[in-house]
Amino acid sequence: MRFLIGLLRQTWAGLLVLLALTAVLGVLYPAAVWGVSRIGAGAAEGSPVRDTTGCVVGSRWVGVDPQVPAGEPDPFFHNRVTGSVAEQDPFTPGDPATALPTNQGPSSEILAAFVIERRNVIAAREGVQPEAVPADAVTGSGSGIDPQISPAYAALQVPRVARVNGLSESRVRQLLDENTEGRQLGFLGEERVNVLELNLALGLTAPRCTAPTAGG
Repeated sequence: MRFLIGLLRQTWAGLLVLLALTAVLGVLYPAAVWGVSRIGAGAAEGSPVRDTTGCVVGSRWVGVDPQVPAGEPDPFFHNRVTGSVAEQDPFTPGDPATALPTNQGPSSEILAAFVIERRNVIAAREGVQPEAVPADAVTGSGSGIDPQISPAYAALQVPRVARVNGLSESRVRQLLDENTEGRQLGFLGEERVNVLELNLALGLTAPRCTAPTAGG
């Protein structure tokens, strides 16, 4: 009898512990994590960026370089090159899925050749000398898909964007200034421009979608 009572007490204690841990780890903790995720608007949903129709055209934290068919006018501001493992193509499609490191170091002849070719292509696109092309225009970011570029690279693209979109350069520069973010906390990092948001400010979306996406 004493053994049975002891067994029942241990079983009851174990059941109470199970119920307490289930409540804390299975209900309260997930609910707290979910609640914290709701604090930032859209933060837990990939920080989607929508155009004026409500269509999701990208994420605020993922850079996708808009692509234009060869020979067609190019109205877009362009992002940094996307990281890639390719050793043949200095440019990769505007697809975050290609954002893999090249593992090419400062002494890499492949990387050096890529930088030179990128500089020449961008210089021809913008109608400037290769020496005027900023460093971030010809190099990938640390993550391979950072959405921002330097104000210098954005300013380089202003004349072309203004001409193709039929706008004055002063208007495009105004939109650029409005979409330039300052340093974090006033002293961390550098000023930067989110390319997707700047293109949206110009009324451009890439990639395009045809219908609004419901939900958050």
